[in-house]
Amino acid sequence: MNNKEEFTIEVKNIQLQLTGYLEKHWRLFLAEGIFFIVLGIAAILIPQFITEAIVVFLGWLLIFGGAAHLSRALMFRSMPGFGLWLAMGLLQIVAGYLLIADPLVGVLALTTLMTLFFAIEGSVKIALALTMRPLAHWGMVLFSGITSITIALIIVISWSETAHWLLGVFLGINMIFLGASLVNISLHHKSDRQ
Repeated sequence: MNNKEEFTIEVKNIQLQLTGYLEKHWRLFLAEGIFFIVLGIAAILIPQFITEAIVVFLGWLLIFGGAAHLSRALMFRSMPGFGLWLAMGLLQIVAGYLLIADPLVGVLALTTLMTLFFAIEGSVKIALALTMRPLAHWGMVLFSGITSITIALIIVISWSETAHWLLGVFLGINMIFLGASLVNISLHHKSDRQ
């Protein structure tokens, strides 16, 4: 038996185990899916609060991460790169503090980064789609690229209205799709005997 056959057998075993687990615990996945859908709807209904909560949470993550870098740097002062570890820890702590101290500025910064991401991603997808043009389904990649650029343009055009709530809406949409997929998986694996 070669490596490819062993790998295929291993993947099938994992799939069988996973299917058995999903059939046994489908109610748990259903409940989790419903929970994420409810959280997603809440995030869409109160997006400004959720957006600011994301920024504050990110701020705390940076502070704790910076404290870990700082602690390690101070414990191992003779380690090569001590100054860089120290600087990285201090930078994370300062950035985290700034996000917590003024979440609105953090919201604007993150929204700006998301806008740049969508614009660049859309441009790359369009270029890729045009390269793929003779292949099947190249239009879906083109559509996705145009959608990304359109989102970036909408954010830029309506900056003053969208910046404060955009992250919350995107998180809400993401949670709804996650919840819907979990509900779909759970109902698909629902056992008739339960």
